[in-house]
Amino acid sequence: MQDARIERGMAAQSTLRRERTAVGELPLGWKVGFGAPAAMAKLGIGAPLVGFLARSALVESGALISLAGWKKPVVEPEIAVYLGADLPAQAGRGAVIAAIAALGPALELADVDFPPDEVEKILAGNIYQRGVILGKSETARAGGALDGLCGIVMRNGMESGRTADPQAATGELLGIVQHVADTLAACGEKLRAGQVIITGSIVPPLFVEAGEEVAFTLEPLGTVSVRFARD
Repeated sequence: MQDARIERGMAAQSTLRRERTAVGELPLGWKVGFGAPAAMAKLGIGAPLVGFLARSALVESGALISLAGWKKPVVEPEIAVYLGADLPAQAGRGAVIAAIAALGPALELADVDFPPDEVEKILAGNIYQRGVILGKSETARAGGALDGLCGIVMRNGMESGRTADPQAATGELLGIVQHVADTLAACGEKLRAGQVIITGSIVPPLFVEAGEEVAFTLEPLGTVSVRFARD
Protein backbone atom coordinates (compact mmCIF):
# COMPACT_ATOMS: atom_id res chain seq x y z
CA MET A 1 0.00 0.00 0.00
CA GLN A 2 1.38 3.41 -0.96
CA ASP A 3 -1.73 5.51 -0.35
CA ALA A 4 -1.35 7.07 3.10
CA ARG A 5 -5.13 7.25 3.49
CA ILE A 6 -5.40 3.50 2.98
CA GLU A 7 -2.47 2.77 5.30
CA ARG A 8 -3.99 4.81 8.11
CA GLY A 9 -7.48 3.43 7.52
CA MET A 10 -6.32 -0.16 7.44
CA ALA A 11 -4.30 0.37 10.63
CA ALA A 12 -7.43 1.64 12.38
CA GLN A 13 -9.48 -1.22 10.96
CA SER A 14 -6.91 -3.78 12.14
CA THR A 15 -7.14 -2.33 15.65
CA LEU A 16 -10.94 -2.62 15.53
CA ARG A 17 -10.70 -6.23 14.37
CA ARG A 18 -8.23 -7.13 17.15
CA GLU A 19 -10.46 -5.51 19.76
CA ARG A 20 -13.47 -7.46 18.57
CA THR A 21 -11.50 -10.70 18.40
CA ALA A 22 -10.23 -10.12 21.95
CA VAL A 23 -13.79 -10.18 23.29
CA GLY A 24 -14.58 -13.47 21.56
CA GLU A 25 -15.73 -12.51 18.08
CA LEU A 26 -14.78 -15.18 15.54
CA PRO A 27 -13.41 -14.31 12.10
CA LEU A 28 -15.30 -15.29 8.96
CA GLY A 29 -13.38 -13.68 6.13
CA TRP A 30 -13.15 -10.48 4.12
CA LYS A 31 -15.07 -8.09 1.91
CA VAL A 32 -14.29 -5.55 -0.75
CA GLY A 33 -16.10 -2.32 -1.44
CA PHE A 34 -16.09 0.66 -3.76
CA GLY A 35 -14.69 -1.46 -6.58
CA ALA A 36 -16.89 -0.12 -9.36
CA PRO A 37 -14.95 2.16 -11.73
CA ALA A 38 -17.03 5.25 -10.88
CA ALA A 39 -16.66 4.64 -7.13
CA MET A 40 -12.89 4.20 -7.40
CA ALA A 41 -12.59 7.33 -9.48
CA LYS A 42 -14.61 9.35 -6.96
CA LEU A 43 -12.39 8.24 -4.08
CA GLY A 44 -9.17 8.46 -6.07
CA ILE A 45 -8.20 4.83 -5.51
CA GLY A 46 -6.86 2.24 -7.95
CA ALA A 47 -8.37 -0.90 -6.39
CA PRO A 48 -11.28 -1.83 -4.11
CA LEU A 49 -11.13 -1.17 -0.39
CA VAL A 50 -10.83 -4.23 1.87
CA GLY A 51 -12.72 -4.89 5.09
CA PHE A 52 -13.35 -7.85 7.39
CA LEU A 53 -16.26 -10.17 8.08
CA ALA A 54 -17.03 -11.66 11.50
CA ARG A 55 -19.15 -14.71 12.20
CA SER A 56 -21.42 -12.57 14.36
CA ALA A 57 -22.43 -10.77 11.14
CA LEU A 58 -23.85 -13.94 9.57
CA VAL A 59 -27.58 -13.71 8.84
CA GLU A 60 -29.72 -16.61 7.69
CA SER A 61 -31.27 -16.38 4.24
CA GLY A 62 -34.89 -15.26 4.50
CA ALA A 63 -34.34 -13.54 7.85
CA LEU A 64 -36.43 -10.58 8.96
CA ILE A 65 -34.14 -7.68 9.88
CA SER A 66 -35.08 -4.63 11.92
CA LEU A 67 -33.72 -1.36 10.55
CA ALA A 68 -34.21 0.46 13.84
CA GLY A 69 -31.21 2.71 14.37
CA TRP A 70 -29.96 2.35 10.79
CA LYS A 71 -29.39 5.58 8.85
CA LYS A 72 -29.07 4.53 5.21
CA PRO A 73 -29.44 0.76 4.77
CA VAL A 74 -28.04 -0.88 1.66
CA VAL A 75 -28.18 -4.39 0.20
CA GLU A 76 -25.50 -5.59 -2.22
CA PRO A 77 -25.82 -8.81 -4.28
CA GLU A 78 -22.38 -10.37 -4.46
CA ILE A 79 -20.41 -13.50 -5.33
CA ALA A 80 -18.84 -15.26 -2.36
CA VAL A 81 -15.45 -16.91 -2.86
CA TYR A 82 -14.55 -19.76 -0.50
CA LEU A 83 -10.85 -20.39 0.09
CA GLY A 84 -9.52 -23.92 0.23
CA ALA A 85 -5.87 -22.95 0.71
CA ASP A 86 -3.84 -20.10 2.15
CA LEU A 87 -2.92 -17.43 -0.37
CA PRO A 88 0.16 -15.23 0.14
CA ALA A 89 0.88 -11.87 -1.44
CA GLN A 90 1.89 -11.79 -5.09
CA ALA A 91 1.03 -15.47 -5.43
CA GLY A 92 0.15 -15.33 -9.12
CA ARG A 93 -2.87 -16.35 -11.15
CA GLY A 94 -2.31 -20.09 -10.94
CA ALA A 95 -2.09 -20.02 -7.16
CA VAL A 96 -5.27 -17.93 -6.92
CA ILE A 97 -7.16 -20.42 -9.09
CA ALA A 98 -5.87 -23.32 -6.99
CA ALA A 99 -6.89 -21.61 -3.75
CA ILE A 100 -10.56 -21.07 -4.69
CA ALA A 101 -12.54 -24.06 -3.46
CA ALA A 102 -16.08 -22.90 -4.28
CA LEU A 103 -18.33 -20.00 -5.22
CA GLY A 104 -21.82 -19.05 -4.09
CA PRO A 105 -24.36 -16.21 -3.87
CA ALA A 106 -24.24 -13.65 -1.08
CA LEU A 107 -26.03 -10.53 0.10
CA GLU A 108 -24.17 -7.91 2.09
CA LEU A 109 -26.05 -5.63 4.47
CA ALA A 110 -24.50 -2.23 5.05
CA ASP A 111 -25.47 1.04 6.67
CA VAL A 112 -24.03 4.14 5.03
CA ASP A 113 -24.20 6.16 8.23
CA PHE A 114 -21.78 8.88 7.09
CA PRO A 115 -20.95 10.25 3.64
CA PRO A 116 -18.70 7.90 1.65
CA ASP A 117 -16.10 10.48 0.68
CA GLU A 118 -13.17 9.89 3.06
CA VAL A 119 -11.13 6.75 2.38
CA GLU A 120 -9.51 6.61 5.81
CA LYS A 121 -12.82 6.98 7.65
CA ILE A 122 -14.54 4.39 5.43
CA LEU A 123 -11.82 1.84 6.15
CA ALA A 124 -11.69 2.62 9.87
CA GLY A 125 -15.45 1.93 10.02
CA ASN A 126 -15.00 -1.39 8.17
CA ILE A 127 -16.70 -0.13 5.00
CA TYR A 128 -20.16 0.19 6.57
CA GLN A 129 -20.40 -3.60 7.13
CA ARG A 130 -23.45 -4.74 9.16
CA GLY A 131 -24.27 -8.26 8.00
CA VAL A 132 -23.82 -10.94 5.38
CA ILE A 133 -26.04 -13.70 4.02
CA LEU A 134 -24.26 -16.63 2.42
CA GLY A 135 -25.92 -19.19 0.17
CA LYS A 136 -24.81 -22.68 -0.72
CA SER A 137 -21.17 -22.97 -1.73
CA GLU A 138 -20.74 -24.82 -5.02
CA THR A 139 -17.51 -26.77 -5.36
CA ALA A 140 -18.16 -27.31 -9.07
CA ARG A 141 -17.08 -23.67 -9.38
CA ALA A 142 -13.67 -24.31 -7.78
CA GLY A 143 -11.01 -22.18 -9.37
CA GLY A 144 -13.43 -19.29 -9.79
CA ALA A 145 -15.24 -20.56 -12.89
CA LEU A 146 -17.88 -17.99 -13.81
CA ASP A 147 -19.03 -19.32 -17.17
CA GLY A 148 -22.82 -19.46 -17.49
CA LEU A 149 -23.54 -17.55 -14.29
CA CYS A 150 -26.38 -15.03 -14.33
CA GLY A 151 -27.29 -12.75 -11.44
CA ILE A 152 -30.95 -11.81 -10.97
CA VAL A 153 -32.13 -9.40 -8.28
CA MET A 154 -35.76 -9.29 -7.19
CA ARG A 155 -37.07 -6.41 -5.09
CA ASN A 156 -40.52 -6.81 -3.56
CA GLY A 157 -41.29 -9.55 -6.07
CA MET A 158 -40.24 -7.57 -9.15
CA GLU A 159 -36.99 -7.85 -11.06
CA SER A 160 -34.74 -4.87 -10.34
CA GLY A 161 -31.44 -6.03 -11.78
CA ARG A 162 -29.90 -8.70 -13.98
CA THR A 163 -26.44 -9.39 -15.34
CA ALA A 164 -24.84 -12.21 -17.29
CA ASP A 165 -21.42 -10.62 -16.72
CA PRO A 166 -20.86 -10.73 -12.96
CA GLN A 167 -17.42 -9.13 -13.28
CA ALA A 168 -18.58 -6.04 -15.20
CA ALA A 169 -19.25 -3.93 -12.10
CA THR A 170 -16.58 -5.38 -9.80
CA GLY A 171 -13.55 -6.17 -11.91
CA GLU A 172 -12.03 -9.60 -12.45
CA LEU A 173 -12.78 -12.07 -9.66
CA LEU A 174 -9.28 -13.58 -9.60
CA GLY A 175 -7.76 -10.13 -9.43
CA ILE A 176 -9.99 -9.24 -6.47
CA VAL A 177 -8.90 -12.32 -4.55
CA GLN A 178 -5.23 -11.57 -5.18
CA HIS A 179 -5.79 -7.94 -4.20
CA VAL A 180 -7.26 -9.03 -0.87
CA ALA A 181 -4.27 -11.30 -0.24
CA ASP A 182 -1.84 -8.49 -1.11
CA THR A 183 -3.66 -5.94 1.08
CA LEU A 184 -3.76 -8.29 4.05
CA ALA A 185 -0.06 -9.11 3.70
CA ALA A 186 0.76 -5.39 3.78
CA CYS A 187 -1.11 -5.25 7.12
CA GLY A 188 0.65 -8.26 8.60
CA GLU A 189 -2.33 -10.55 7.94
CA LYS A 190 -2.87 -13.52 5.64
CA LEU A 191 -5.70 -14.81 3.47
CA ARG A 192 -6.33 -18.27 4.90
CA ALA A 193 -8.01 -21.53 3.97
CA GLY A 194 -11.58 -21.67 5.30
CA GLN A 195 -12.18 -17.96 4.90
CA VAL A 196 -14.73 -16.40 2.56
CA ILE A 197 -14.48 -13.22 0.50
CA ILE A 198 -17.53 -11.34 -0.73
CA THR A 199 -16.31 -9.65 -3.87
CA GLY A 200 -18.46 -6.57 -4.43
CA SER A 201 -21.92 -5.76 -5.72
CA ILE A 202 -22.52 -7.14 -9.21
CA VAL A 203 -25.37 -4.64 -9.78
CA PRO A 204 -25.80 -1.14 -8.34
CA PRO A 205 -26.38 -1.33 -4.56
CA LEU A 206 -30.01 -1.22 -3.42
CA PHE A 207 -30.95 1.40 -0.84
CA VAL A 208 -33.82 -0.21 1.07
CA GLU A 209 -36.55 0.67 3.53
CA ALA A 210 -38.56 -1.14 6.17
CA GLY A 211 -41.18 -3.45 4.67
CA GLU A 212 -39.09 -4.42 1.65
CA GLU A 213 -37.72 -7.79 0.54
CA VAL A 214 -34.69 -8.49 -1.64
CA ALA A 215 -33.83 -11.83 -3.24
CA PHE A 216 -30.69 -12.57 -5.23
CA THR A 217 -30.41 -15.60 -7.49
CA LEU A 218 -27.02 -16.52 -8.90
CA GLU A 219 -28.10 -18.96 -11.55
CA PRO A 220 -27.56 -21.88 -11.46
CA LEU A 221 -26.03 -21.83 -7.96
CA GLY A 222 -28.95 -20.76 -5.78
CA THR A 223 -30.85 -17.93 -4.10
CA VAL A 224 -30.43 -15.85 -0.96
CA SER A 225 -32.95 -13.36 0.41
CA VAL A 226 -33.65 -10.92 3.21
CA ARG A 227 -36.71 -9.06 4.52
CA PHE A 228 -36.82 -5.82 6.45
CA ALA A 229 -39.31 -5.37 9.27
CA ARG A 230 -41.81 -2.53 9.26
CA ASP A 231 -41.15 -0.03 12.04
